[in-house]
Amino acid sequence: MHEIKIVRVYELKPDMEGYRILVDKIWPRGLRKEALEPFEWAKSITPTDKLRKWFGHDPDRFEEFTRKYQKELTENPFAEEFVKRVRDILDEQDVLLLYAAKNEHVNHALVLKEWLEEKLR
Repeated sequence: MHEIKIVRVYELKPDMEGYRILVDKIWPRGLRKEALEPFEWAKSITPTDKLRKWFGHDPDRFEEFTRKYQKELTENPFAEEFVKRVRDILDEQDVLLLYAAKNEHVNHALVLKEWLEEKLR
């Protein structure tokens, strides 16, 4: 079976194989859309503006952010469709969740990946 991977957009290589899904609400600074092509932009499953701003990538808030974002995902009307879409894509290839945050250990893509994997079990 194929897997879900998270990749920082600035570290994406043209030859990286997998279906690319940008999971940031805001376009990554200094990046041209052509650099990600082909890709899907999944704004509907990103953290709300309020939660994103509160979190501010503060490592001390990550545990609480994780709980709040998972709750948002569970209540998100687009989440079920997104999970189904990812499941279908995984039948054919890996899924690359693309994000722009600097910290690879404290970011919403980690939470989303874990949440998706739980839903796909």
